[in-house]
Amino acid sequence: MNNRTKKRRSPQLPSLRFSPTAWAKLLFLRDYGETEVGGFGISAADGLLLIEDIQLVRQTCSWAHVALEDDAVAEFFDEQVDEGRRPEQFARVWIHTHPGDCPQPSGVDEETFERVFGNADWAVMFILARGGDCYARLRFNSGPGGETELRIELNYGREFNGSDFDAWEIEYLQSVEVEEPAAVVSRRAATDKPVRRRNADDRDQSHELACSVDWEDEWLSEFSFANRSEEECDDNF
Repeated sequence: MNNRTKKRRSPQLPSLRFSPTAWAKLLFLRDYGETEVGGFGISAADGLLLIEDIQLVRQTCSWAHVALEDDAVAEFFDEQVDEGRRPEQFARVWIHTHPGDCPQPSGVDEETFERVFGNADWAVMFILARGGDCYARLRFNSGPGGETELRIELNYGREFNGSDFDAWEIEYLQSVEVEEPAAVVSRRAATDKPVRRRNADDRDQSHELACSVDWEDEWLSEFSFANRSEEECDDNF
C-alpha cells in the first residue's frame, strides 16, 4: 500500500485576458501622465473576460484617486448601447492605474468599487501599477455572492488592430483633468500666476521624453503578472 499523501492541486484561477492592442493602449495611458487614470474595459461579445479596448471618460485625477464625471459616464453608456453593445460588455470591468509600484486596491478604490458596481450582477476591478505589477478581482453580487482574484493574460488567438498613439493621446487629453495638489493651488493664489496645462497642441518636455520610448518594442517587456501582497507594498494611500 502506498501511504504517500498526494498533493492536491489548487484550482486554477480564471483569467482576465487582454488583446495586444488593448494592453498596448493601457500602457500608453498609464505612462502618459503622472497620476492615476481610469476607464472601462470593452469586452468581446462572446467572451466577457476578454478585453478588446479600454475607453476613458471625462475624469479628474490625482496621484491617489480617479473621479469619473457622472454625466460623462452616462454619455459613454448611451454611446455604447447605440453601437449595439450590451451593458455587460462595457459596464462591468473597471480599469485604472496606480502611479506607484503597488497594484493593491486602496481604501478609496474599494469604496468606489462598492458604490459604483455594488448593484451589478458581477464586476471586475483591475489595477495596473507603474512598476508593471497588476491586480484583478472578480466579484459576484447575485445569488450567494462571492469574489476571486483573476490571472492576467495576453490573448493572441484573435485578430487585433495595431497601435494608434495619436488617437490614444487625443482621448487622454480630452478626458483627463489633473487635480492640482493643495500646495500648488495655494502657491498659485499667492503669486497669481496660472499653472500651465498640457493640451493636444502644447506638449511639455516631460511628455516628449516619456513618448520617446519605442512603444512597439517596450510594451511586452513591461507585462509583469506577479501580484504583490499588501505586506510587500508601501502604504501610500
